[in-house]
Amino acid sequence: MHRLLSRTRTLALALFLLGPISFAADGPSYEQKRDVVYGEVHGTGLLMDVFTPKEKPNGLAIVDVVSGAWYSDRNKIRDHTLAQIFQIYCARGYVVFAARPGSKTRYTAAEMDQNVKTAIRFAKEHAAEYKVAPSRLGLTGASAGGHLATLAALTPIAANPESKNPLERHDTTVRAVGVFFPPTDFLEWDSGKPADPKVVGPLLYLNGSTGHSDEEIRSAAKAVSPVYQVGHPTIPFLLIHGDADPLVPLSHSKKLVSAIQAAGGSAELIVKAGGGHPWLTLPEEVKVMADWFDKQLVK
Repeated sequence: MHRLLSRTRTLALALFLLGPISFAADGPSYEQKRDVVYGEVHGTGLLMDVFTPKEKPNGLAIVDVVSGAWYSDRNKIRDHTLAQIFQIYCARGYVVFAARPGSKTRYTAAEMDQNVKTAIRFAKEHAAEYKVAPSRLGLTGASAGGHLATLAALTPIAANPESKNPLERHDTTVRAVGVFFPPTDFLEWDSGKPADPKVVGPLLYLNGSTGHSDEEIRSAAKAVSPVYQVGHPTIPFLLIHGDADPLVPLSHSKKLVSAIQAAGGSAELIVKAGGGHPWLTLPEEVKVMADWFDKQLVK
């Protein structure tokens, strides 16, 4: 885990530089609206890019949590573009809300979770504008984005019809969640080994965990670990994870899938043989996930 923050960005960038993006002869399948303000925290705007299909829309939308190593900047939008996430989904008629939930230098993991939920509410508030069904949203993300997506999905917030903030009049539920190689357990990182406090600390407290008791740290870490937030999920989950991931052990996805299934929910795990963090043929698995969303969201 101690290498997660430093190596994720390097590995991802190297991967995508090796894997050229391919569009149809007429170019990308989408129109891109950059830096849409979807919320505000302490006077600072939260940003997303909105990708709308050029061809016939299907009336469905995906909220894509754009975060890597808990950093969220335009480089992450670039990574998702090169992974063909927007190309693949928009070619099928989806609108994609690519939300940047903020970076660990400014927000804790708990705050980033709230920012993801604000993005979900924004998509619902503007559903008529984008001609999508607010009750049939999909939620996706990879690595840190996958962590935040699963956490948000497992800890939904109810609507507050009396709120002065129109976004809060919507709940944060989604119809289905599909993610890649998400960290899900910040208490036990791998094979009984605890997570590195030097990495986890800044996710829990902006100034790190110094000065906080072991009990406080464990409680905060558990609160942002999706595997411990499984109640009685009624929405389906799909996780795709490589068995050669050097950063987030495959056990993280296995534990979450097992916990959801044990609670009576629906969860599937696809293991990519030889897959790292990420892997060169990732767009192929993006298509697999898109196929899965097609089935889940049309119901």
